Amino acid sequence: MPEIVLHYIWEHCLWAGYDQKTTEGKSVEIISVGEHNRDAGPDYSHARVRIDGKEWAGNIEIHVYSSDWTKHRHHLDKAYDNVILHVVCTADKPIWNSKGELVPQCELNYASDKDYLSGLFEAAQQMDSAVSRIGCAEQLLHEPGLLSEGWRKTLLKKRLECKRESVKRLLEITKGSWEHAFYISLARNFGFHVNSLPFEQLAINTPLSYLQKHRNSLFQLTAILMGQAGLLTNERGNELKNERDSELTKEYEFLRTKFSLTPMDGSVWKHARIRPQNSPELRIKQFAQLLYRSESLLSKILDSSDLKELEGLFAVDKMGKSSIDILLINTVIPYKYAYALYHNNLAQAEASMALMERIPAENNTIVRQWRVLGQEIKNAADTQALLHLYQNYCQHHECINCEVGYKIFQDKQLKLF
Repeated sequence: MPEIVLHYIWEHCLWAGYDQKTTEGKSVEIISVGEHNRDAGPDYSHARVRIDGKEWAGNIEIHVYSSDWTKHRHHLDKAYDNVILHVVCTADKPIWNSKGELVPQCELNYASDKDYLSGLFEAAQQMDSAVSRIGCAEQLLHEPGLLSEGWRKTLLKKRLECKRESVKRLLEITKGSWEHAFYISLARNFGFHVNSLPFEQLAINTPLSYLQKHRNSLFQLTAILMGQAGLLTNERGNELKNERDSELTKEYEFLRTKFSLTPMDGSVWKHARIRPQNSPELRIKQFAQLLYRSESLLSKILDSSDLKELEGLFAVDKMGKSSIDILLINTVIPYKYAYALYHNNLAQAEASMALMERIPAENNTIVRQWRVLGQEIKNAADTQALLHLYQNYCQHHECINCEVGYKIFQDKQLKLF
């Protein structure tokens, strides 16, 4: 059986009505299947189960065979230490996490009719399709114009307003320091979604003022950031990866003592299923380069309205055009927009928003599904609007609050009379 079918059965609760037990015979009650993790790490997070009367909260990992756990080297990966239940089709061996703790396993019990399972496989292949979560997909296929240009512009503004609220929260944390707030936001977006949370934590744990004291040394900036990230040693934490890391570690130990720093646990960074150009090590070194060569970065960003000039500020080694575009979309433009409104400069806020129209359209699963539905997507203004629509309306079934859903609702009401 393909693993995707087990995912489908688990996520859609098709095990309901069947008794579940661990391989040791303990009763299993599934309280919450958790949230599907589409990045590296366990398959489902924030799950809750009750095993033999005791409630557990944590992660769920799903495999066809128990032995797949070892094949995928999860027994060596600290990211899997919080797995509370290993859900399998066939339990062919016991498994342990990196702490040497036995991980509870459950051979999932469900209807085993072959025709039924064949139908599930077809459904599972469609499970990741965003179209299935867009309630008006059928109507938009026949009438793409239901999603008007005016509604798109409103959605773009709503998205920037949400990001403006995030800026406000950071300003409260940083006691009104725009530069420090920008530093944390920029770090988060340097994680490019997969490692956004560890990158944000790195910035919070490494005060900007400490980095500014060594802004003139790329080596020292790299040492502080790599050391604080907990990435200067290998998984076992003893043998250093190479001579360069050895030099960085010596420098970090000096700076760590100087500033009384505490490094992160390096296991929080995601490496699996990540392309080399997105590895946390490379992104941190690029971040160090940016801090080294861009003094007063925020001031330069706020003073410039030229897109090419803004792109040039982020042109560090091995940083591709698409990555720079993402940083402009998620960090630069929101800060320019928020700063303009903070100073009641509506014209500058509109100009910042208009920069989105000059940046190429993003390319991700959600955007591609909107294209399938016949939506014309020309630039980042379109993609940001459609991302906001999907994430804040479609996913939460807020159809009545959406212009498209309201139009469809009105049309149905008219037909009734």
